[in-house]
Amino acid sequence: MDFLVDLGVMTKEGAIVRTRYDKFRQINRFLEFIEDILPQLDKDKEQTIIDFGCGKSYLTFAMYYYLKVLKGYNIRIIGLDLKKDVIEHCNQLRTKYGYDRLDFYEGDIASYKGVDSVDMVVTLHACDTATDYALAKAVKWGAKVILSVPCCQHEANRTIADDTLSPVMDYGILKERFAAIATDGARAKLLESKGYQTQILEFIDMEHTPKNLLIRAVKTGKPDAGAYKEVLDMSEALNIDLTLKKLLED
Repeated sequence: MDFLVDLGVMTKEGAIVRTRYDKFRQINRFLEFIEDILPQLDKDKEQTIIDFGCGKSYLTFAMYYYLKVLKGYNIRIIGLDLKKDVIEHCNQLRTKYGYDRLDFYEGDIASYKGVDSVDMVVTLHACDTATDYALAKAVKWGAKVILSVPCCQHEANRTIADDTLSPVMDYGILKERFAAIATDGARAKLLESKGYQTQILEFIDMEHTPKNLLIRAVKTGKPDAGAYKEVLDMSEALNIDLTLKKLLED
């Protein structure tokens, strides 16, 4: 796994760099989630995977190595990020390793139109409503699998209010955490309303990062109207109007 050396996670001798041990754990935990969804991917035809907000692409390279090199899946992976220098570096590494079905592009989640259909969408730490745009894109494409680790859920925090919850709302840090939980719960239910079986799982231990929840959704094709009503009821009660709800309504 030369990419782990080039990305500073391992030494050339195969040892984990002490200061990057958390990143190594994160990569392995993510691959466990990938292993769980393997039955959803068709091994007989090319599967398209998009990683929105790929950044330095530790997980993108790991995903390609695991699925293509180790498991023999016929895949194409696209990494998308706004940072031009990061994308250039990732493409250089891609070429170095000969990963011919891995491409990185500079672009925005909301406006990306490079493909017509996608089998799996990955979005890790896409900030605030960028996660919502990625999830909405995934639903529009009919992605079979969605793996999302949200980050910086500020939107609900700006408007959330409930007099009965004043012991929470009166304290900024508690209000922020409650708003984040409400946001991710609504996201999961909205995906269920669009025909996905959804779970919210611990990504890695809280001691390593507070951004440790992963939304995993697998397409069933059986929309749950009740889940949508639950979101509407909660949104009205808490005075929130989330971007994902509006995008899916559109």
